[in-house]
Amino acid sequence: MRLLYIVPVMLLSMAAMASAAYINIVEPYNATLYNNGTIYLGKVGPGQPFYITAESATANASGTIIQRGWNQMYASGLPQGWVVSNSSIYSKYLSVKVTPYANAPNGTYQFKIIAQNFGNYSKLGSIEFTAYVNVTPNVFALSVSPTNISVGPGQPASIQVTINNTGVSDSPFYITAKGLPAWNSSMEVIALHDTSKSFSYPVYEDEPGLYTATMYVSSVASPLIHKESSISLLVQASVPNDYSAIGSGSVAFPIIYEPAYAVMYFIRLLFSYV
Repeated sequence: MRLLYIVPVMLLSMAAMASAAYINIVEPYNATLYNNGTIYLGKVGPGQPFYITAESATANASGTIIQRGWNQMYASGLPQGWVVSNSSIYSKYLSVKVTPYANAPNGTYQFKIIAQNFGNYSKLGSIEFTAYVNVTPNVFALSVSPTNISVGPGQPASIQVTINNTGVSDSPFYITAKGLPAWNSSMEVIALHDTSKSFSYPVYEDEPGLYTATMYVSSVASPLIHKESSISLLVQASVPNDYSAIGSGSVAFPIIYEPAYAVMYFIRLLFSYV
């Protein structure tokens, strides 16, 4: 009878020890998980790398904090074609890098993340949880302003391109303008996950005319992840445009006329606010 009493108590104690340990996730967002827990990470584009980062500190069965309780974290059971880089060891923060297959079909995928205490020296064993992530090319929103611009020939115009990154990846983006014969340049930018950031992108055209161009934003990781927005660029010679070009350094005249140019540029600024 006494043995039958001791065995259930031992089992309860072991269960309490197993449930005491936890893992604090800090990226892509904050969450505390226990053994066999689950976490939905969010959206990621095909081919876009993302990170799962956790603190190495945890607690043992008695509630004592162990600063380097988890010594390494790694992924298991990834879908075919996905690439993983497991965390370094004995670091304050453990980070696993996961890259979905470049042509992964849309859908929700799952895999295991395991953190372990080497040799079980801290009596923590290991902890594992299931991570879910939604693969979709729709991981950002695009806003462009202004969409109708009037400039002089050869005069740069600044376009504000805002990228709202709703995914979990910090992979860079390319900004490109298509449809302007004189301008063919890409800008590489970074909008971190769960953030919105604006970038100033210059465009210009040498020859007068009305140009319909496309502001094109795509992920560096995959051309499948892209959005575009149309703009209209009217290139014509006019007094306001010429005065504005003076302020941009686009019009060259003898230096003796510089005081007059300053007044002309000031007049152009007045035009902007009328």
